[in-house]
Amino acid sequence: MDEAMMTDQERLGAQPDAVGAGRGRGVYYVHTLGCQMNVHDSERISGVLEQEGYVPASAAQVEGRDLDLIVLNTCAVRENATDRMYGTLGSWAELKRDRPQLQIAVGGCMAQKDRERIAKRAPWVDAVFGTKNIASLPHLLQESREVHGPQVEITQDLTYFPSELPAARASSVSSWVSISVGCNNTCTFCIVPAVRGKERDRRVGDVLDEVQRCVDSGAKEVTLLGQNVNSFGYSTGDRFAFSKLLRACGDIRGLERVRFTSPHPAAFTDDVIEAMAQTPNIMHQLHMPLQSGSDKVLRAMRRSYRTERFMTILGKVREAMPDAQITTDIIVGFPGESDEDFERTMDVVKRSRFTSAFIFEYSPRPGTPAATMEQVPQDVVRERFRRLNALQESITAERMQDFVGSEVEVLVTDARGRKDQDTHRVTGRERTGVLVHIGAPAGFDVPRIGDVVRCTVTRAGKHYLIADPDPQRDGQVYSIVWK
Repeated sequence: MDEAMMTDQERLGAQPDAVGAGRGRGVYYVHTLGCQMNVHDSERISGVLEQEGYVPASAAQVEGRDLDLIVLNTCAVRENATDRMYGTLGSWAELKRDRPQLQIAVGGCMAQKDRERIAKRAPWVDAVFGTKNIASLPHLLQESREVHGPQVEITQDLTYFPSELPAARASSVSSWVSISVGCNNTCTFCIVPAVRGKERDRRVGDVLDEVQRCVDSGAKEVTLLGQNVNSFGYSTGDRFAFSKLLRACGDIRGLERVRFTSPHPAAFTDDVIEAMAQTPNIMHQLHMPLQSGSDKVLRAMRRSYRTERFMTILGKVREAMPDAQITTDIIVGFPGESDEDFERTMDVVKRSRFTSAFIFEYSPRPGTPAATMEQVPQDVVRERFRRLNALQESITAERMQDFVGSEVEVLVTDARGRKDQDTHRVTGRERTGVLVHIGAPAGFDVPRIGDVVRCTVTRAGKHYLIADPDPQRDGQVYSIVWK
């Protein structure tokens, strides 16, 4: 695998030539499929393994397949996630034939959903563990070595929060902090409640303690995670708990940026907007899933809001924070979606002017109500996807172009960017979450990971911004705000 093509989550357990001092219990690599929850779970998987003496693989070891353990952390949201999982496992079967001592483990949502089926379909897998069994992985691997057979452990009940486990963070400056697990919604297309369980909130004090520990270890930014973050506290009757949590994060010294994902439109209240606008370190970035612009489809999806409610939220957010960048999720081709329903989605996207959108072709998941509904023909779904994606791409390009000539503050998260004779390029995100590539001219102090850089945007890409050296300013395009 080319390291330049690896995502941040794939780098979990793939460190730049950091091994050196022996293999411990073995060299491991974690490959992650899916959402931010899975990325955070992979940090916990890595933490548990390293606590047991396993050593993260270097990029060279991953490339050379010099590994003792590979962990696949899976997603179950869409059908192609299933295909990707079995395709990946199939490619690893040959690896295991070449290295019989190699162990392969499968965790995450597909493991929770498919359980014994994985071990039967891929008998070269040594351990299968559920979303609630991360701590059991070292024991399962040991049992598999002793009995020379696959071990499966899937627990339905949550006995501890994954955040109570040790974590090997993928980033030194940005941290994920889970505030809840599970989901109480009953969306007809979604398998998450079946594999993640009912929503359970962490204690506020535990969340803030973890945030403080992240800051103490060098993090400048945290992202609060939950399937529905803005329903945090509802189980205890405090409907304002999430906005209180945001304000409390504003009191943590050294915490420069706070983001969160994902809220649900039905529970998104004015107090959250006020907390975002009034708390300086809460970023003006919002990921608000739309799913469809048709009220008829939203009812069929069992989404407990309508487009008028959604547009009202966007209007209030932009009134309170004119610089806010809003992203979304949209499903095209949901069962029963008519041409008129799709055109309503197109209209909502035109009016909403999202910075970007994650657009998905509907994928039936066995066990969900939508899988039994009348499906839209695949050629129709693909054409709708093409049209909606083209529309959003044009809006995104315009939103990116709006940044050109403006000054932005960027938290540098990757300083291993492209180098040429005159420029070293570093990468980070500005305050509303947009990716920025900064050109550091030869002879200037190159920003390091964790620096906040104030720079002027010189041009826009499709989904990112570029701040290149300006000859009229002696080549300088940025200043380092703080280290």
